[in-house]
Formats: sequence, C-alpha cells, structure tokens
Amino acid sequence: MPQRETYETQNLKQEGATTDPFTVERYAQFSRHFPSTARSVLDVGCSDGRGGVRLKELRPDIALSGLDCVESRLADLPPAYENHILGLSTKIPADDLTFDVIVAGEFLEHLYPADVDATLCEFQRVLKIGGRLLMTTPHPTCWLNRFGGRTVYGISHLTQHHPKTLITRLLMHGFNKVVLRGSGKATRNFGERFPLLALYGSYLIRADKI
Repeated sequence: MPQRETYETQNLKQEGATTDPFTVERYAQFSRHFPSTARSVLDVGCSDGRGGVRLKELRPDIALSGLDCVESRLADLPPAYENHILGLSTKIPADDLTFDVIVAGEFLEHLYPADVDATLCEFQRVLKIGGRLLMTTPHPTCWLNRFGGRTVYGISHLTQHHPKTLITRLLMHGFNKVVLRGSGKATRNFGERFPLLALYGSYLIRADKI
C-alpha cells in the first residue's frame, strides 16, 4: 500500500493558498464572530498570514499565534503574528486551555479522514473554557456543486463536511451553541445572515466551549 503524502507536501500543492482573493474577507467575517473579551487567538493553517493581518487590523488588541506545517511560511509571517507554531492540528504544540479563539479558514477539508476528529479534539483541548472555535469549509451540496456537477474533492481537498454531520461531530467533542452562517463569495451580495445556506460555496461554523 502506498504511503500517504505528508501534509507539508499537500500544502505545497495548494498554489492558490497565497492568492485566494477571498481570504481577507473570510477573516473579516471571523472577526465579527469574536467574543468581545477575546485576546489570545490561534490561526490554524495560517499560510502566508494575509488573513491574520486583516484580523489584527480589525482586532488590534488580540495576541495572534499562527500554526502551520510549512516552516518556510512561518518564517515569512508578518509582524501581526506574535507566535509562530510549527506543527500539525492533530497534535498542537500548545498547553491545555491556551486560546480564547481558534480560527481555521478553509482548513478542515485538507485533512485526511482519520485526522478530522483528532483535530477537533485538539481544538477543544487548547481552547479556554468559554472559548470559541470558528471554521469555514466548502459546502458539499451548495447549488453550484449540486447543479453544476462539481465536487469539493480535488487537489489537496481530502475530505468534505456536510453541515449537519459537522455539527454532530462538534457536539460529540463537547462543543455547544453551534451556529451556521453562509460564507464564500456570495456573502458579498447576500450577507451571511441570508437564510438559504445552499447559496454559499462555503459555510462558517461557530462553536463554543462552555
């Protein structure tokens, strides 16, 4: 049986990771869901840090840490990031109860199936009690996919996450108050509060550790 590729190799295949024009808007959306008391923030899969720069502009009082498995990206992170953490989401090099907020933009779909629950378990571990997890991931059954014959799977997209299933997974890992909102480019026209989730190519999922 062939060995699976490392996450570093998978990451380097993502040519659009540093050019995605929606990244900055995605992090602006994250900021709108921050608790008012949030200070310590972990950006999982921080890539080149463009999103974190926007986050710091909108929330200048936060202390931002970036987690990535590509060492060269961490070395080039902008000053918005106070801490650079080299590692994987399945075993985050951080103490229990460290962060007020975790953001993971378009990240979960890049995990191998066996690593999804391990990652959610780690998110729960390193979040403080009262902390918040914010993620976006592609919506497998959005209209564009359903009627356009498209799929979430592709280069470095290793899993897909149906909203109801992801809610259940988060509840199983001890999260509460799970909320869904639309994300993706449609938010420019409809806003995240427009109720028809199928309009959005991605969705935001918010969950609290309380």
